[in-house]
Amino acid sequence: MSESQSIPTQAAVGNTTQRKQINPAIILLSIVLLAVAFTYAVNSGTFQRQNGLVIPGSYQVLEKHDSLGQLFSLEPRKAGDTVARPVSLVEGFMAIPQGIEKRAALIFMVLFIGGMFGVLNKAGVIDAGLERMLGLTRGNIYVLVPCLMLVFSAGSTFMGLAKEFILIVPLMVAMANRLGLSNLIGLAIVTISVKIGYLASISNPVAQPMVGLPIFSGLSMRVLAYCSFLLVGIAFVLWSIRKHGYDATAQITFESTPLPLRHLINLIVLLTGIAFLVYASNRWGWKYHELSAFYLLLTLAFSVIAGLGASTAASAFVDGMKKVLIAGVLIGLATAVEIILSTGQVLDTIVNSLANLVGDHGPIVSAYGMFFAQLGLDVLIPSTSGQAAVTMPIFGPLGQLSGVSPQTTVFAFLMGNGLTNMITPTSSGLLVLLATANVGWGQWARYILPLFLIYAVLAMVLLAIAVTSGY
Repeated sequence: MSESQSIPTQAAVGNTTQRKQINPAIILLSIVLLAVAFTYAVNSGTFQRQNGLVIPGSYQVLEKHDSLGQLFSLEPRKAGDTVARPVSLVEGFMAIPQGIEKRAALIFMVLFIGGMFGVLNKAGVIDAGLERMLGLTRGNIYVLVPCLMLVFSAGSTFMGLAKEFILIVPLMVAMANRLGLSNLIGLAIVTISVKIGYLASISNPVAQPMVGLPIFSGLSMRVLAYCSFLLVGIAFVLWSIRKHGYDATAQITFESTPLPLRHLINLIVLLTGIAFLVYASNRWGWKYHELSAFYLLLTLAFSVIAGLGASTAASAFVDGMKKVLIAGVLIGLATAVEIILSTGQVLDTIVNSLANLVGDHGPIVSAYGMFFAQLGLDVLIPSTSGQAAVTMPIFGPLGQLSGVSPQTTVFAFLMGNGLTNMITPTSSGLLVLLATANVGWGQWARYILPLFLIYAVLAMVLLAIAVTSGY
């Protein structure tokens, strides 16, 4: 491997990484404390539910002891309590280990992925494979980025893939680094693609049955949204690459000799493993436990094929886990926010207040109201299915009273939920991707904010088209 001239991007990458970053754990801890304060500032209330779905019009304000003395209370909660209480400081901090326990399966899966790539890196498989791939395209980032983003976003929007892409992030980061670009660019290629897929949800619109619509109906607007967001997303990533100082004229020589047999076999096993993982997730509904076991099995296979000794492989696995260990803490903190708001019984109050704001203000204004309501709620309820179960039974009837069709109500949900998930620090899915790429949330937020704002404007335009066209 050699370079006929230095790559100017290295200085830019160095400047980016040298900026002092606020530790994402501090940001999330601040949000946890803010959530505790929220339970004192907001009334407690609840909707009645049937089969997990909210019953419209059933909201009731609960009697609440909300004195500031409750902040230091040590009294445990009982299942039969009829009076609501805000969350104490002790309960707030207890919510953090509870959040880690609740997401333990996800956290261990992320750790095992980190360990697996630690083994692959130790064996030299990733570097060798990337050298040959980049050699085939001559390192042309303007060919690689559109093709990769098309493939990743299609997998997300047609097959509902998300956690499966965690495996891809280290590969894209390594590719970006080899071209003299920062981890941020490798992360963006994957994350923006996945979020585009979920924004459009062409064949995965989870909210449709909740408002009485057939699954897969109303494809036209979602296809239009997918194409629009994808084109803008590709343009943004390419623009950011230029902004980061990438020099397309720099001559980089890539290794072109045939891959060593051990590396070739390991790459075949990796690609086959990814394909089988996608199949198993869709065919048998594999969740975190099955995926974690599969990653351990792959790690063992990689170690044997690479000829690594047991101690060397184990050390590489542990080193890989250390690099993503912060993800466990971040996921626990993000989940703690949800636990605190549920314990204080204020989530339903927030949903009810937002529903009242949507009201009957004409179809376009009401559609925008739903969109912004979903944007805000996604910070508090980052789960797509959870947010749909809480909001769609309420917003569906409200939309019809305001002249907003059920399809447009679902479309507003997709736009709001998908957009916030690109940037909110309470999304465990986003935090996992950030930790895998070794990128801080603050750094990511600064990078993605311009695209987030562009997408918000584009979503509003698409919503206006949906309303005026009778979608």
